[in-house]
Amino acid sequence: MGYAVPLNTLPSLVREFASYKAVMQNASEKTISEYLLDLRTFFRFLRARELDIDVHSEDFTNIDISGIDLDYIKNITTEDIYEFLLYADGERDNMAAAKARKLSSIKGFFKYLHTKRMMIDDNPAINIESPKQKQALPKFLSMEESLMLLDAVRGDRESKSRVRDYAIITLFLNCGMRVSELVGIDLNDVDRSFRSLTVTGKGNKQRIVYLNSACREALADYYAERTGEKHIVTTSRALFLSNREQRISVKTVQWLVYKYLDMAGLESKHYSVHKLRHTAATLMYQTGNVDVRVLKDILGHEQLNTTQIYTHVSNRSMEEAMENNPLSSQKSLPHDNFTPLDKKESGEGEEKN
Repeated sequence: MGYAVPLNTLPSLVREFASYKAVMQNASEKTISEYLLDLRTFFRFLRARELDIDVHSEDFTNIDISGIDLDYIKNITTEDIYEFLLYADGERDNMAAAKARKLSSIKGFFKYLHTKRMMIDDNPAINIESPKQKQALPKFLSMEESLMLLDAVRGDRESKSRVRDYAIITLFLNCGMRVSELVGIDLNDVDRSFRSLTVTGKGNKQRIVYLNSACREALADYYAERTGEKHIVTTSRALFLSNREQRISVKTVQWLVYKYLDMAGLESKHYSVHKLRHTAATLMYQTGNVDVRVLKDILGHEQLNTTQIYTHVSNRSMEEAMENNPLSSQKSLPHDNFTPLDKKESGEGEEKN
């Protein structure tokens, strides 16, 4: 496992927790790394208070927490966790989402010790509410902007990876997959007729993604290039390869998306790879008459309320459409000068001589 935190620098119980997440809960490497980063910061904060170490100093990042044992953990209180969240807010400028993630990591760790291992009598994190987060509406490309992005790839005739890049962006815009899902696709995950492919989402859960004609054509073109004489020497199972004949990385995909957004004149919109996922979901919901429950399965969401944000996007679009009607700026007449048309036609409301 290549976690973001060296396991030998962590308390033994945290290492055991990581193993539990990997083996019993089938959590992804990325998810476990996030847990470990949060728990490392939490324990460093506790030790820094005891040792009177400035949390802004380099000494903070060098605090040794590997020796923290069960007796130490048993003495951690709810108040300690609240103080850590205040530190995350005030000293680390964490927004609600980042604080919620840190609290989730702490809650998961103490739940493991209390419920699964029964090593502690009380769970100090159980009644702490997660910070409320503002549910921002997702940014997405319009249909016109999506076509501009695809045209930018088509027009990049100097690129040796144009066929690959076009297939990648076509999948993003049509299937709404995550970047981690795309880079993880293997050759044998793709149906031979290019009608579907299998992706591995969060929690290592697999789902089938069905492909429309645009995806089938783009994938067939790339597959012919990928398996042709140019790439016959590679032993990589990956579908999408880098210029070094290795599985393409997340960073490379992010870079090429930014490149083509820039070429399409869309860089000022602050779009990203994840915004292409939002684009696919929004276009399917708004113009494809896709039921929100079907959309949930397409996107690989665990909960329906995660998908329902796209219904709010649709409502906002309808409101904007009404406001953009050119007649919306017309002012009504003052009430004292207004006579309904049917009154005028009947002669009512006119002055009598």
